[in-house]
Amino acid sequence: MNSPAWVYLLGLTGMAVYGLRILIQWYLSEKSHAVESPGIYWVLSSIGAVILYIYGWLRKDFSIIFGESVGYYIYMWNIGIMGLYKKVPRIVFIVQALFPVVILALIVKDIPTFTQTFLKNKDVPPLLLAYGVLGQFTYEIRSVYQLVYSYKRKKSVLPLGHWVLAIIGSSMIISYGIIRHDWVLAIGQFSIFFSIRNLMLSVAALKRDRPDDATS
Repeated sequence: MNSPAWVYLLGLTGMAVYGLRILIQWYLSEKSHAVESPGIYWVLSSIGAVILYIYGWLRKDFSIIFGESVGYYIYMWNIGIMGLYKKVPRIVFIVQALFPVVILALIVKDIPTFTQTFLKNKDVPPLLLAYGVLGQFTYEIRSVYQLVYSYKRKKSVLPLGHWVLAIIGSSMIISYGIIRHDWVLAIGQFSIFFSIRNLMLSVAALKRDRPDDATS
């Protein structure tokens, strides 16, 4: 399905926000020689998710909407545990929390139309849609893993498994975007290179910590 140029521009904006978050995260990680989880990473994640929610809706692509839904509230949890919501008006939190609910309400309002438009989109055959959803799920399930890992430690952490899932998911999304002729999705996953670098930093950190574990 061909979309107006402004729709693709919106998608690129969302991907640029996502790209900026990992650029900052990567830079801070390189400085400290360890994987960092800065607050700005999660703030930009939330902004990027909102933009891509809208992009996915305009592109009639259920896989994008599904993918953004998986990690959305986890981004909010990380922002909350860092105490960042205390620095903004309460309305910001309320609007952010209600956004996916509004999307869900639009879906429930006319399920037959949603099914016909998103799940039976002639431009996205069922098998391709299933692959796209699986790719988004693999990519976003890293957020669930990150949440469980961080919750146990009572702080926001980006563990090694997060980056493994990110690399696998990114690879699937890139191939999906190419098949779907959605160059925004394909190009937007350039962050896979930073995920690989973060994986390397995580492995290096584990190797550094191993001697300490042995002597403790």
